[in-house]
Amino acid sequence: MKRQPFQTGFTLIEMVVTVALVAIIASVVTPIAHMQIQRQKERDLKAALREIRAAIDAYKQAGDEGRIARSAESTGYPESLDELVKGVTDMRDPKGRKIFFLRRIPRDPMSPTSQGPAGDDWGKRSYASEPDDPQEGDDIYDVHSRSNGNGLNGIPYHKW
Repeated sequence: MKRQPFQTGFTLIEMVVTVALVAIIASVVTPIAHMQIQRQKERDLKAALREIRAAIDAYKQAGDEGRIARSAESTGYPESLDELVKGVTDMRDPKGRKIFFLRRIPRDPMSPTSQGPAGDDWGKRSYASEPDDPQEGDDIYDVHSRSNGNGLNGIPYHKW
């Protein structure tokens, strides 16, 4: 009597079931991963907006305290975001040292184009413009994202 060799391996049905299970798991994990990436970008956007807005407010406060030279008709807000990084001369310091408000301008993580200076990523609102229709002007009162996308909360990024 001849013995048949013992065959090992997977059957076609086992292979199909395994591939189907892997595909189902991948289809569940992929949207979750994309949402996590978007959440992280939104956290970065909130942090960058807070950082820039705090620097603008600190600049305004320094101007109100008389530490920054400004004209009588000036609003007290910086003329550009670069001014926050380059610093301004402290009028109260006998040595004439500068006050710096930012180390660097953070990039807008939602910006579709992140080439060129980081200050160009942001939309700017002057003190004279209306809150509902932010327009650039002689100074920078506030910043916003230029992205046309919506956040996970349904609010457009440019309104954050």
